Amino acid sequence: MSLFRRFFYRRPPDGLLEITERVYVFDSCFSTDVFEDETYKIYMRQIATQLHEQFPESSFLVFNFREGEKKSHLTEILSQYDMTVMDYPRQYEGCPILSMEMIHHYLRSSDSWLSLEGHQNIVLMHCERGGWPLLAFILSCFLIYRKLHTGEQRTLDMLHREAPKGLLQLLSPLNPIPSQLRYLQYVARRNNSPEWPPPDRALTLDCLMLRVVPSFDSAGGCRPLVRIYGRDAHSRSTRATQMLFSLGKKNKLVRHYRQVRYIFIYMFFCFGSSHIYLCRGHVKSRASFFSLSK
Repeated sequence: MSLFRRFFYRRPPDGLLEITERVYVFDSCFSTDVFEDETYKIYMRQIATQLHEQFPESSFLVFNFREGEKKSHLTEILSQYDMTVMDYPRQYEGCPILSMEMIHHYLRSSDSWLSLEGHQNIVLMHCERGGWPLLAFILSCFLIYRKLHTGEQRTLDMLHREAPKGLLQLLSPLNPIPSQLRYLQYVARRNNSPEWPPPDRALTLDCLMLRVVPSFDSAGGCRPLVRIYGRDAHSRSTRATQMLFSLGKKNKLVRHYRQVRYIFIYMFFCFGSSHIYLCRGHVKSRASFFSLSK
């Protein structure tokens, strides 16, 4: 069967990278260059025209990961070529992941589109400038969900190798890999769980361990201020996030930590839903942020 497919394989149009059968990514997602409006229109129109010429009997669904709520420029262009565009955010509370509800929606939508009997539908993946860290993660979710690849770390690494070296570090000041791997594990375990996507559950945070202590002052350390943001468990009418906990509120004097192998920041806090922990190290006007997702 693989030989049969190889014999009838059709190379994707210029400007697209094939991730798996009938799933393509715009190669502009791997670049930090800013397209001028006219150049971007020409780029998109050329790809759309080639797709229709090469796959005349196929229908196209484009998943676009972007910032803001306004109608995207991509939608305006591709709608002229009878292509449906579904917009998703490209981050969740500053981290390049999505909520489980949105991940679930994307996976079901893409799977249903590709599985439609009697059709050779095609999925196109696009992100606005700077959205590659999220796009690599969501493609990993897709490959694991459809059982095309196994191993969360291996799948994520494979996709990052498709992009220029160092692109992830350039586009994301945070290290999103630990959070992304945790969400990929949720996707991988869906067949072993009676409920999927997994429901919100209460979590107790006893302490936070920092394996690397940043150097922000002459003493070679920092004063970390830990804050936890999330939805108010007592208010179901809104999904907006707010600060639920701040270490500085309980301790007026923020402890100074030196650069040793690792440090423990002890606290006790219970919360539910998906949250982002933010830790900030202060020294005069300098500050550094990183995030970990539940």
